[in-house]
Amino acid sequence: MSENNLGSTTVNRIGFGAMQLAGPGVFGPPADPENAKAVLRHAVANGVDHIDTAQIYGPDVVNDLIREALHPYPERLRLATKVGGARDDQGGWLPSGDPASLKRQVEENLRSLRVERLDLVNLRRFERDHPEHTEPPLADQLGALVELRDEGKIDMIGISNAHLDTVASAIELAGVVCVQNAYSILNRTDDDIIELCRRHEVAFVPFFPLGSAFGAGGPTHLAADEHVGAVAREHGATATQIALAWLLSRYERMLLIPGTGSIAHLDENLAVGRIELDADDLERLEKVQPIPLGA
Repeated sequence: MSENNLGSTTVNRIGFGAMQLAGPGVFGPPADPENAKAVLRHAVANGVDHIDTAQIYGPDVVNDLIREALHPYPERLRLATKVGGARDDQGGWLPSGDPASLKRQVEENLRSLRVERLDLVNLRRFERDHPEHTEPPLADQLGALVELRDEGKIDMIGISNAHLDTVASAIELAGVVCVQNAYSILNRTDDDIIELCRRHEVAFVPFFPLGSAFGAGGPTHLAADEHVGAVAREHGATATQIALAWLLSRYERMLLIPGTGSIAHLDENLAVGRIELDADDLERLEKVQPIPLGA
């Protein structure tokens, strides 16, 4: 593991994405809240030291589950959250990135998680999935978060769902410590952003790490791929485990946050850290045909 692989701190490279703990569509409570809390406790008991969440997951639901399951938090646990979006009454996702809204969302996360400082706040942009939306200037958005960082309410700042030029500007303007974008063995369109992160020692946290959650790609496609299957058989692993291990091999500051509502699936994800892909494995996996997100 590289030193200081998330800003000035070091975390285990496999964390936990808590989004799936909410109800269907990341809206409302889960069918079994006690199971969701058991998953969280199991994650932390088995080495997970960073959890990705957001007040808009639910809304409030996931943060409440985290607080109820884990507060007071272990000293080594890092909580990463996200701002820049809102939900409508039907669970739809809406941009909400003006500076005043960003500050309000940070306060909502502080309240629901019951902390005085958030370890990491990712600014979620809409420039990729809603290019027709006119966003507030990046400098204004980051300026609001930097103010909160200066006040001690935020420790680190990241950027999410952003193009290459936006990431480069965010590094210059706010010293962002991580980028959270879609990336997987099936969707490598952000290779240039990973190289930018490498040059600036910025962490990269992929969402959709198994391919798109919509349309083509995903676990079914991975399971059918002959190259992934061959490597999986060689390691006695599943296709999804190999896809996650491939991500870890890509960049030493690649951090994973696979999500699940199942303890068994959680253990399967955590076991990825024990898979070591050699040069032959990686050469074979380079033959996997990418499927761009949204294909």
